[in-house]
Amino acid sequence: IQAMISIDGDGSLSIAQKLVDKGMRIVCVPKTIDNDVSGTVTTFGFDTAVQTAIEAIDKLHTTAESHDRVMVLEVMGRDAGFIALHSGVSGSADVVLIPEIPWKVDNVCQAIMDRDKAGRKFAIVVVAEGAFDETGAASIIGESMPGQDRRVGGIAQRLAKIIQERTGKECRSMVLGHLQRGGMPTGYDRLLATRFGGAATQAVADGKWGQMVALQTPNIVTVPIKEALKEPKRVDPKHDVVQTARAVGISFGD
Repeated sequence: IQAMISIDGDGSLSIAQKLVDKGMRIVCVPKTIDNDVSGTVTTFGFDTAVQTAIEAIDKLHTTAESHDRVMVLEVMGRDAGFIALHSGVSGSADVVLIPEIPWKVDNVCQAIMDRDKAGRKFAIVVVAEGAFDETGAASIIGESMPGQDRRVGGIAQRLAKIIQERTGKECRSMVLGHLQRGGMPTGYDRLLATRFGGAATQAVADGKWGQMVALQTPNIVTVPIKEALKEPKRVDPKHDVVQTARAVGISFGD
């Protein structure tokens, strides 16, 4: 094999590095909707997933407001809350729950009741599938197949039931699921993927084996796969997106 271009999330990046260690000539392109690959500002697929979630939030607003309901939307994000955070802020959610910020159910309910007292009788809660409360226990939906990661999910339904019991407000849940992983990509993702493809081809021509192409604004660069794997990329609770969300009144339940 003269060269291989591997299109990877964090798991496939690890496999690619093992093959590089065995002498294979590989260049990687970061691809994951979760945006949890280090060394790059973003990965292609993420913007499309966020756009899908935003459209769902926009549509849920209509029924939530007309029926004075609390709507709990579960989006993907096993260990990283980027989709929930970006879609929640962009879609004007009232509560956003992510794995990086442990939350308390009482605080979530309080945020909803504070809106109710202010005359806002509805609320939108966006929760990442891997988000967990102060007990540290994630929502598990069943046993995993051999070699697979734990199957997290189902948190929206469980949370909606608790919110309804504690607040007395009608509450509904929805799991966006695999709709986030398909469909027509956004213009941003199309352009980013094309830029990555061009950079990966050039990296092959230059013999930059064991490297991953990455967006480090405004340029596309290459970084060692080992560097990208050093630590997983997660939402920084001090990031300006989180701080902006707090400033406009979004609760993280903490």
